Amino acid sequence: MPRSVNHVASRARRKKLLKKTKGYFGSRKNVWTVAKNTWEKGQQFAYRDRKAKKRTFRALWIQRINAAARLEGMSYSQFMGLLKKNDIEINRKVLADLAMNQPEAFKAIVEKVK
Repeated sequence: MPRSVNHVASRARRKKLLKKTKGYFGSRKNVWTVAKNTWEKGQQFAYRDRKAKKRTFRALWIQRINAAARLEGMSYSQFMGLLKKNDIEINRKVLADLAMNQPEAFKAIVEKVK
């Protein structure tokens, strides 16, 4: 009896991955092994960069808070230290947003902690 292989499932699996690599350059979109390797590497980058994204946004928020705090005459570390000392719990994301879009509200916070 000949060997039975489920070619329908194998082809469907390949077709599904080749559909995901649509739009890639050259053989990365239509040669199975190249497409598979490219897609897998892309998944690794996506996983890594989801973590890195959190770090880069935190750094951006800190830079924005620092710039706004320096306009009010204090450094970022002094400002954050005073916030903790006065038991004001506002996260960096919100502080950065206030510093950028509502400077008068940020200034009020600075005056409160001074």
